[in-house]
Amino acid sequence: MIVRCHGGKVKFRLRLDHQVEFGEHHAVIGSADFMGSWKNHVSMTWTESGWVADIEASPGDRAEFKYVIVAGDGRLTWEEGPNRVLDVPSGGSEIVSQWENPDLVVTTNGAAAEAHVEAPVHEKKDKKEKAKETVTASSDGDMSFSQGWQGKNVAFMKANEHTSRQGGKWETAGLEGAALRIVEGDKKSGNWWRKLEVVRDLLTDDLGKADRLDALVYSSTYLKWISTGQIQCFEDGGHYRPNKHAEISRMIFRELESIYSDKTTTTTEERVVIRKIHPCLPSFKAEFTAAVPLTRIRDIAHRNDIPHDLKQEIKHTIQNKLHRNAGPEDLVATEALLARVTKTPGEYSAAFVEQLKIFHGELKDFFNASSLTERLDGLRPSLDEQQISVMDNFMEKKKKLDEVGDGGNSDMLVGAMHALTGLRAVLLKGLESGLRNDASDDAIAMRQKWRLSEIGLEDYFFVLLSRFLNAMDSSGGAKSLSEEIQSKSTSKWKQPLGGVVLGIRQLGLSGWQQAECLAIENELMTWEKDGICGKGSEEDIRMWGLRLKATLDRTHRMAETYSDLLLKLYPKRAQNLGNALGIPENSVRTYAEAEIRASVVFQLSKLCTLLLKAIRFVLHTEGWDVLMPGIACGKLFEVQKIVPGSLPSSAEGPVILLVKQADGDEEVRAAGPNVAGVILQQELPHLSHLGVRARQEKVVFVTCDDDDKIKEMRSLLGKSIKYLCRLESSSVGVRVSTQGAEQGASSTARETEKGAHDEASVSESKVVKSSSGVILDLKDADLATAGAKSSACGKLATLAELSAEEQNNGVSCKFLVPPGLVIPFGSMEGALESSGSMDTFHDLLEQTETAQVEEGELDGICNQLRELVSSQRLPKSAMSKIAEGFSSDARLIVRSSANVEDLAGMSGAGLYDSIPNVKLSEPENFCKAVAGVWASLYTRRAVLSRRVAKVPQKAASMAVLVQELLAPDLSFVLHTVDPIDRNAQIVQGELAAGLGETLASGTRGTPWRLSANKVDGSVKLVAFANFSEEFVAGRDGVADGKVSKRVVDYSTKKLSVDLEYSVTLGQRLAAIGTFLEKSFGCPQDIEGCAVGEEIYIVQARPQP
Repeated sequence: MIVRCHGGKVKFRLRLDHQVEFGEHHAVIGSADFMGSWKNHVSMTWTESGWVADIEASPGDRAEFKYVIVAGDGRLTWEEGPNRVLDVPSGGSEIVSQWENPDLVVTTNGAAAEAHVEAPVHEKKDKKEKAKETVTASSDGDMSFSQGWQGKNVAFMKANEHTSRQGGKWETAGLEGAALRIVEGDKKSGNWWRKLEVVRDLLTDDLGKADRLDALVYSSTYLKWISTGQIQCFEDGGHYRPNKHAEISRMIFRELESIYSDKTTTTTEERVVIRKIHPCLPSFKAEFTAAVPLTRIRDIAHRNDIPHDLKQEIKHTIQNKLHRNAGPEDLVATEALLARVTKTPGEYSAAFVEQLKIFHGELKDFFNASSLTERLDGLRPSLDEQQISVMDNFMEKKKKLDEVGDGGNSDMLVGAMHALTGLRAVLLKGLESGLRNDASDDAIAMRQKWRLSEIGLEDYFFVLLSRFLNAMDSSGGAKSLSEEIQSKSTSKWKQPLGGVVLGIRQLGLSGWQQAECLAIENELMTWEKDGICGKGSEEDIRMWGLRLKATLDRTHRMAETYSDLLLKLYPKRAQNLGNALGIPENSVRTYAEAEIRASVVFQLSKLCTLLLKAIRFVLHTEGWDVLMPGIACGKLFEVQKIVPGSLPSSAEGPVILLVKQADGDEEVRAAGPNVAGVILQQELPHLSHLGVRARQEKVVFVTCDDDDKIKEMRSLLGKSIKYLCRLESSSVGVRVSTQGAEQGASSTARETEKGAHDEASVSESKVVKSSSGVILDLKDADLATAGAKSSACGKLATLAELSAEEQNNGVSCKFLVPPGLVIPFGSMEGALESSGSMDTFHDLLEQTETAQVEEGELDGICNQLRELVSSQRLPKSAMSKIAEGFSSDARLIVRSSANVEDLAGMSGAGLYDSIPNVKLSEPENFCKAVAGVWASLYTRRAVLSRRVAKVPQKAASMAVLVQELLAPDLSFVLHTVDPIDRNAQIVQGELAAGLGETLASGTRGTPWRLSANKVDGSVKLVAFANFSEEFVAGRDGVADGKVSKRVVDYSTKKLSVDLEYSVTLGQRLAAIGTFLEKSFGCPQDIEGCAVGEEIYIVQARPQP
């Protein structure tokens, strides 16, 4: 691509084929002013084909330069070796290089440019003799095979100079399973077909089937390194023609397709990995399984219209090598030869060049390296008329895009993405039935073509979406989109939202979270169709933005789960295999990131980020959300989760955690007592257990979902920072700045001391233990016999009878309470006494007081305690009394009611278990659930929580509240005083679809958030829900203490589509909250649910 500029200058592109870690990027720095004059680097941008920098200079200018890695803190890592030298081309080019490999230079789209390394004088002669080759990309925009090659450079020879393997690395220490099998197999396998046999044997024997995912991941990594030349293939005496490779490939393909098509046992993870293996296998079409395949090269080598030396080079470099021990390097050599003989038009006979091009096409076909266009054309004989029509529609759109090069407007790109998606769906429909056991060889070969074509379409969608993003940036990006909303129009949003929908559809077609993809697609299409509702007021725009933000956050989250999967599957395995086989450290270190960056998910995530940025402009927010305001000072450390051991031993003094992920039920100071503040890199429900604990312990807590701000945070890692969250009258402000360590430490110490004083004041409630077999009616439960939760539920049952007569602002306060019974304090001890386990219990309980957290001592004791308590059972007399209160088939929930929860100074939220979906007609499951609630008193987290609160472990007791299990449409948590700014006039509620476990379990996502005014009855919807799943308890099947999950489509949820309903519901919840606050005499933390038109309250406790 050449662009003429003013003053006779040209623009050309440098492209670097190299990966870096997250937070890093590449740049170029050189001697000329257009490369920074060795002072300033020119940043490069990531694209689907590598890091690029567009340079503007005068033809003939010369510059020495190097590529560098720019770390997040600005530090530079320079590539090793002598300086590269660039002579600016007159015709414009894309110059492709590899990190620390100046010998391989590729130019595309124009006259060849000179980019090389100035060698010392004594080396120049050898350099010239080796004659670097340039490779040109194919005409339809598909990359040549050589552009991904990272192996040795081509060395043309005039005699048989191919060598067998000399040395190597096969370090097996510490390896086991699939990794060990591959390394040991590779040591015995020099050539390509033997290496393919290693994979075939692994995937089809007992070892591969025992841990199939492990075998697949190691196989995909191994084959990828072979196909890119990082694992070299050698001649080893086992001479076979390419039909040997084809036969092995067919066996591997059959096994992969058998796994992929199995809808019962194959996991999503396995399907993701299998898709990465297919492109690394050779073709097994009939012409390649023939006795003597690929014979054209023999005829070419014996032509009389080419020089003798060239004949010898073709014969010894390609022909003989291919027919003895074919390998990916043969295609690299052929491409290099083709580039050489076509560099100067007319130098060689046209007939020879034509035959070489044909052979090159045949070889690409064998290595499954054909362009997408070539691959799709090969499907025509197997397509019906309708399928051909769909394919032609896409091919026509692709052709037009190819003609305009990197150009093309957004309409063309979106049209091509639509056509591509339709064609890919057609191909996948054809592959849906699976591979028959009696399928012919020709049918299997055609199926491979279909599979590779649909994978190629997915890869090309990546390219289209990348170009679409570039077009979006060129047209103003996020700012342009946000400005249009101010004019009350959403027309510019149609195409980018359509791009997200198509990207989601691509993921679904690849088998990734298909139900989730469908739900997101439905939501986006509904929100785009509805546009800005009402009259386009500021409130209408705000509601449009919040609704769309929820779904885009959900989309972004799904993209992250795909990235997280690859980071879970590949880094450790790539390190094991790479270190064992001597793969370059950088290739090993960046393997997973390279897979992520090459996926549709990567571009989809970028598009979501752009749209979310535009929405933040619209909503006048900055990506921050405050759960606990205040000032915290300390050193910033990044951790994966808030868990013990996550901080380094060097983290002394006050610290602030930059947390990648939270479940919502952690202890805010679990990482250490010196945690002064938390920045969480995801949204979190305000009323989650973690949010409640942050406020209880006075730990400043904010969330941030802006990637740019997270990057800024990382630049402060290890430094002492002042972390300020300030609430203003109408918005939340968050500021992060550097702070003197001494001043910061003193202010944090004051806050920590205050929090510790509050915690020390907590004490457990008085306990009166009942004899074994006693069961209490709910209304008879009190604090001493059954704990605060049961006592509160008993009072709630009484208040429910009065609520129908009460109103607030003209709104009824009516609510219901599910019927229940209580298994009181003393029942667990009675069961232990009956089983003769009391002495063991007391001994273990005493040990929990002093057991050390380090080295797992406390974990071991807690595990023994829980195992002992879980084995206990209720006496038959107790079961008989419970049966009097419920029908035998009623679905029930057994809930914790400890004496150390739901207290004014210690809520204990989420510390203890509640187990839903049991029934009395299945007594063993019911008794197991009761014992499970008892045992939850002795989890590691619960024991440590009581230590912090200075409550003796022996003082903790557990009652069990048994209630009828509801089937709610919505579950909610209410705080009758705003938990952030303590505004007593505001009731804040968070709601989720289905059972309340969604709000309590730490499921990633956000709830609907309502803010209701007790005084004037106004209701404001602050956020829309985007939890991916709701918990439901089926009315059929075994009541085994488990609930099922169901994907949520919010375009069908009343609270997301009917704003009048949100106001009505908010007013009812505010009225009930106000009534309960007055009845209990203090602000309340309330849990409940909506079943049809009825509101049920299941818990009320003092609000922290």
